[in-house]
Amino acid sequence: MKKYLLVIAVGVAFLMTGCLDDDGYSLDKMWVGFGIFQETDSTSNSYQIAMDDSTVLIPMAIDFNIHYYVDNGDRVLVNFTILDDDSQNNEPATKYYVKINSVTKVLMKGILDITEEIEDSIGSNPINVQDVWLTDSLLNFKLKYWGLNKIHYINLVKQPGELNESSEQPIALELRHNSNGDDESLPYTAFVSFKLSALKITGLDSVKFVVTGTDYNGDEFDYDGVYHYSENNE
Repeated sequence: MKKYLLVIAVGVAFLMTGCLDDDGYSLDKMWVGFGIFQETDSTSNSYQIAMDDSTVLIPMAIDFNIHYYVDNGDRVLVNFTILDDDSQNNEPATKYYVKINSVTKVLMKGILDITEEIEDSIGSNPINVQDVWLTDSLLNFKLKYWGLNKIHYINLVKQPGELNESSEQPIALELRHNSNGDDESLPYTAFVSFKLSALKITGLDSVKFVVTGTDYNGDEFDYDGVYHYSENNE
Protein backbone atom coordinates (compact mmCIF):
# COMPACT_ATOMS: atom_id res chain seq x y z
CA MET A 1 0.00 0.00 0.00
CA LYS A 2 1.28 3.44 -0.88
CA LYS A 3 2.25 5.53 2.14
CA TYR A 4 1.49 9.22 2.55
CA LEU A 5 3.40 11.71 4.64
CA LEU A 6 1.40 14.03 6.86
CA VAL A 7 2.06 17.65 5.97
CA ILE A 8 3.00 19.55 9.11
CA ALA A 9 1.92 23.17 9.51
CA VAL A 10 2.57 24.55 12.95
CA GLY A 11 1.55 27.95 14.26
CA VAL A 12 -0.44 29.10 11.23
CA ALA A 13 -2.82 32.00 11.80
CA PHE A 14 -5.95 31.95 9.63
CA LEU A 15 -7.45 35.13 8.24
CA MET A 16 -10.47 35.40 5.99
CA THR A 17 -9.97 37.04 2.63
CA GLY A 18 -10.10 40.77 3.32
CA CYS A 19 -12.22 43.49 1.75
CA LEU A 20 -10.99 46.53 -0.10
CA ASP A 21 -11.06 49.59 2.12
CA ASP A 22 -11.04 53.28 1.15
CA ASP A 23 -7.25 53.39 1.01
CA GLY A 24 -6.80 50.18 -1.00
CA TYR A 25 -4.86 47.09 0.04
CA SER A 26 -1.84 47.37 2.30
CA LEU A 27 1.41 45.67 1.29
CA ASP A 28 2.19 44.83 4.91
CA LYS A 29 -0.93 42.66 5.37
CA MET A 30 -1.12 38.94 4.70
CA TRP A 31 -3.96 36.49 4.26
CA VAL A 32 -3.89 32.71 4.68
CA GLY A 33 -6.30 30.20 3.16
CA PHE A 34 -6.80 26.83 1.48
CA GLY A 35 -7.23 26.23 -2.23
CA ILE A 36 -6.41 24.08 -5.27
CA PHE A 37 -3.37 24.85 -7.43
CA GLN A 38 -4.43 25.12 -11.09
CA GLU A 39 -1.96 25.29 -13.94
CA THR A 40 -3.39 27.52 -16.69
CA ASP A 41 -0.55 27.27 -19.22
CA SER A 42 2.09 24.58 -18.90
CA THR A 43 4.38 26.18 -21.48
CA SER A 44 4.69 29.43 -19.54
CA ASN A 45 4.22 27.99 -16.03
CA SER A 46 1.16 30.21 -15.58
CA TYR A 47 -1.17 29.25 -12.75
CA GLN A 48 -3.93 30.37 -10.43
CA ILE A 49 -5.24 29.15 -7.07
CA ALA A 50 -8.95 28.38 -6.69
CA MET A 51 -9.74 29.18 -3.05
CA ASP A 52 -12.28 27.40 -0.87
CA ASP A 53 -14.49 30.51 -0.76
CA SER A 54 -14.89 30.32 -4.58
CA THR A 55 -12.58 33.28 -5.24
CA VAL A 56 -9.47 32.92 -7.41
CA LEU A 57 -5.96 34.15 -6.69
CA ILE A 58 -4.04 35.47 -9.70
CA PRO A 59 -0.31 35.70 -8.83
CA MET A 60 1.35 38.93 -9.94
CA ALA A 61 4.54 38.48 -7.92
CA ILE A 62 6.31 35.58 -6.23
CA ASP A 63 9.67 35.21 -4.53
CA PHE A 64 10.28 31.53 -5.27
CA ASN A 65 9.65 28.79 -7.85
CA ILE A 66 6.21 27.53 -6.84
CA HIS A 67 6.46 24.51 -9.15
CA TYR A 68 9.25 23.21 -6.91
CA TYR A 69 6.65 22.77 -4.16
CA VAL A 70 3.35 21.86 -5.86
CA ASP A 71 1.86 20.41 -9.04
CA ASN A 72 -1.36 20.92 -10.94
CA GLY A 73 -4.37 19.82 -8.88
CA ASP A 74 -2.57 19.84 -5.52
CA ARG A 75 -4.30 21.16 -2.43
CA VAL A 76 -2.37 24.03 -0.88
CA LEU A 77 -2.25 26.32 2.12
CA VAL A 78 -1.22 29.70 0.73
CA ASN A 79 -0.02 32.89 2.38
CA PHE A 80 -0.57 35.92 0.16
CA THR A 81 -0.72 39.70 0.03
CA ILE A 82 -3.56 41.27 -1.97
CA LEU A 83 -2.49 43.86 -4.55
CA ASP A 84 -5.82 44.47 -6.29
CA ASP A 85 -9.12 42.79 -7.20
CA ASP A 86 -11.75 42.70 -9.95
CA SER A 87 -14.63 44.21 -7.96
CA GLN A 88 -16.77 46.76 -9.80
CA ASN A 89 -19.86 48.79 -8.87
CA ASN A 90 -19.66 47.60 -5.24
CA GLU A 91 -20.01 43.97 -6.35
CA PRO A 92 -17.95 41.41 -4.38
CA ALA A 93 -14.61 40.48 -5.89
CA THR A 94 -14.24 37.10 -7.59
CA LYS A 95 -10.53 37.43 -8.44
CA TYR A 96 -7.68 38.79 -6.36
CA TYR A 97 -4.35 39.84 -7.85
CA VAL A 98 -1.77 38.86 -5.27
CA LYS A 99 1.82 38.43 -4.23
CA ILE A 100 2.42 34.85 -3.10
CA ASN A 101 4.45 34.86 0.12
CA SER A 102 4.52 31.12 0.77
CA VAL A 103 2.74 27.93 -0.24
CA THR A 104 2.52 24.57 1.50
CA LYS A 105 1.24 21.38 -0.09
CA VAL A 106 -1.57 19.82 1.95
CA LEU A 107 -2.14 16.09 2.06
CA MET A 108 -5.18 15.21 -0.07
CA LYS A 109 -6.31 11.63 -0.61
CA GLY A 110 -9.32 9.40 -1.08
CA ILE A 111 -11.29 7.12 1.21
CA LEU A 112 -9.95 3.57 1.58
CA ASP A 113 -11.90 0.34 1.87
CA ILE A 114 -10.47 -1.33 4.96
CA THR A 115 -9.57 -5.00 4.47
CA GLU A 116 -7.65 -7.64 6.41
CA GLU A 117 -4.65 -7.09 4.11
CA ILE A 118 -4.25 -3.41 5.08
CA GLU A 119 -5.62 -3.49 8.64
CA ASP A 120 -2.16 -3.52 10.26
CA SER A 121 -0.71 -0.75 8.10
CA ILE A 122 -3.75 1.49 8.71
CA GLY A 123 -2.98 1.49 12.44
CA SER A 124 -5.15 2.29 15.43
CA ASN A 125 -3.18 4.99 17.25
CA PRO A 126 -5.02 7.96 18.78
CA ILE A 127 -5.32 11.31 17.01
CA ASN A 128 -6.80 14.60 18.25
CA VAL A 129 -9.20 16.43 15.93
CA GLN A 130 -8.90 20.17 16.50
CA ASP A 131 -11.20 21.20 13.66
CA VAL A 132 -13.21 19.61 10.85
CA TRP A 133 -15.09 21.24 7.98
CA LEU A 134 -16.62 20.48 4.58
CA THR A 135 -15.54 22.26 1.38
CA ASP A 136 -17.60 21.08 -1.59
CA SER A 137 -16.27 17.55 -2.21
CA LEU A 138 -13.56 17.64 0.48
CA LEU A 139 -13.69 16.76 4.16
CA ASN A 140 -10.93 18.70 5.90
CA PHE A 141 -9.24 18.09 9.24
CA LYS A 142 -6.89 20.00 11.48
CA LEU A 143 -5.18 17.33 13.57
CA LYS A 144 -2.83 17.20 16.53
CA TYR A 145 -0.57 14.28 17.35
CA TRP A 146 2.65 13.53 19.24
CA GLY A 147 5.82 12.22 17.68
CA LEU A 148 9.54 12.71 17.28
CA ASN A 149 11.28 11.72 14.04
CA LYS A 150 9.20 9.13 12.18
CA ILE A 151 6.64 9.47 9.39
CA HIS A 152 3.02 9.20 10.55
CA TYR A 153 0.13 8.04 8.35
CA ILE A 154 -3.48 9.15 8.41
CA ASN A 155 -6.39 7.59 6.54
CA LEU A 156 -10.16 7.77 6.32
CA VAL A 157 -11.63 4.29 5.87
CA LYS A 158 -14.97 2.59 5.30
CA GLN A 159 -16.13 -1.00 5.13
CA PRO A 160 -15.50 -2.60 1.72
CA GLY A 161 -18.22 -2.90 -0.87
CA GLU A 162 -19.99 -0.78 -3.46
CA LEU A 163 -22.52 1.71 -2.16
CA ASN A 164 -26.04 1.80 -3.60
CA GLU A 165 -29.47 3.21 -2.82
CA SER A 166 -30.13 0.45 -0.30
CA SER A 167 -26.90 1.14 1.62
CA GLU A 168 -27.48 2.16 5.22
CA GLN A 169 -27.01 5.84 5.99
CA PRO A 170 -25.22 7.57 7.51
CA ILE A 171 -22.27 5.81 5.93
CA ALA A 172 -19.78 4.92 8.66
CA LEU A 173 -16.24 6.27 8.20
CA GLU A 174 -13.32 5.98 10.59
CA LEU A 175 -10.29 8.25 10.98
CA ARG A 176 -7.24 6.03 11.47
CA HIS A 177 -3.70 6.97 12.51
CA ASN A 178 -0.50 4.92 12.29
CA SER A 179 2.25 6.51 14.41
CA ASN A 180 4.84 4.07 13.00
CA GLY A 181 6.07 3.35 16.53
CA ASP A 182 7.25 6.94 17.01
CA ASP A 183 8.05 8.39 20.44
CA GLU A 184 5.39 10.75 21.81
CA SER A 185 7.85 13.55 22.54
CA LEU A 186 6.69 16.63 20.59
CA PRO A 187 3.26 17.96 19.58
CA TYR A 188 2.60 18.41 15.86
CA THR A 189 -0.26 19.97 13.94
CA ALA A 190 -1.25 18.69 10.49
CA PHE A 191 -3.90 19.41 7.88
CA VAL A 192 -5.39 16.71 5.66
CA SER A 193 -8.24 16.74 3.14
CA PHE A 194 -10.18 13.67 1.99
CA LYS A 195 -12.05 13.39 -1.32
CA LEU A 196 -15.62 12.26 -0.71
CA SER A 197 -16.30 11.12 -4.29
CA ALA A 198 -16.15 7.45 -3.21
CA LEU A 199 -19.41 8.02 -1.29
CA LYS A 200 -21.45 8.89 -4.39
CA ILE A 201 -24.53 6.73 -4.88
CA THR A 202 -26.14 6.57 -8.30
CA GLY A 203 -29.68 7.90 -8.22
CA LEU A 204 -29.10 10.18 -5.24
CA ASP A 205 -27.79 13.75 -5.11
CA SER A 206 -26.40 13.57 -1.56
CA VAL A 207 -25.40 11.10 1.13
CA LYS A 208 -25.14 11.30 4.89
CA PHE A 209 -21.99 10.11 6.63
CA VAL A 210 -20.51 9.95 10.12
CA VAL A 211 -16.80 9.97 10.99
CA THR A 212 -15.47 8.50 14.22
CA GLY A 213 -12.02 8.42 15.79
CA THR A 214 -10.29 8.11 19.15
CA ASP A 215 -8.18 10.82 20.83
CA TYR A 216 -5.27 10.55 23.26
CA ASN A 217 -7.62 10.56 26.27
CA GLY A 218 -9.46 7.55 24.91
CA ASP A 219 -12.52 9.65 24.09
CA GLU A 220 -14.37 9.07 20.83
CA PHE A 221 -14.65 11.82 18.26
CA ASP A 222 -17.64 11.87 15.92
CA TYR A 223 -18.71 14.17 13.11
CA ASP A 224 -21.97 14.00 11.14
CA GLY A 225 -22.01 15.46 7.64
CA VAL A 226 -23.89 15.51 4.36
CA TYR A 227 -22.07 15.30 1.04
CA HIS A 228 -24.12 17.23 -1.55
CA TYR A 229 -22.34 16.09 -4.70
CA SER A 230 -24.99 17.59 -6.98
CA GLU A 231 -23.62 21.02 -5.98
CA ASN A 232 -20.05 20.50 -7.21
CA ASN A 233 -18.14 18.83 -9.97
CA GLU A 234 -16.54 16.00 -8.04
